[in-house]
Amino acid sequence: MHFRQGLAAALLASTLALGACGETAEAPVEEVEGIAGLEVSNPRMVLAPVAGNPAAVYFDLDYAGDRIVTVSAAFVDGAEMTMIHEYTGENYNNAMVEAPPKTVKNGETLSFEPGGLHLMAMNVSPDLQPGGKTEVTLTIATGDKHSFEAEILAAGDER
Repeated sequence: MHFRQGLAAALLASTLALGACGETAEAPVEEVEGIAGLEVSNPRMVLAPVAGNPAAVYFDLDYAGDRIVTVSAAFVDGAEMTMIHEYTGENYNNAMVEAPPKTVKNGETLSFEPGGLHLMAMNVSPDLQPGGKTEVTLTIATGDKHSFEAEILAAGDER
């Protein structure tokens, strides 16, 4: 019983001490590091013409490394969910489906482009507006992450 009272008193004292200094403890921030040899060019997010519909994210992913890299997931800041999509069927234009993990080897480029492989950002925040930027994070099969900024474009802008 005395132990619990002592523990409660210690917790209260430490809380009051922090409050007296005018400082609050900050939550730890997860650092996202890039992957050596992975380079993103021409990143852009194109908003849907109708609010509430998914936005698309396009970019080129170049790789100059000694291992094969497999992109297994993606996250777009300001979207509730992000999926890697591609078109299937004859001429890859019949149906849009969730894509399996995609690999890129040394010297290759993996293109995320209109009519092909792309990211779909669902339930995009109304705070994301044309002319702004958002952070995109790719997750590699090893769990490593690679982040970059994408310019936000309106639906009618050149993709």
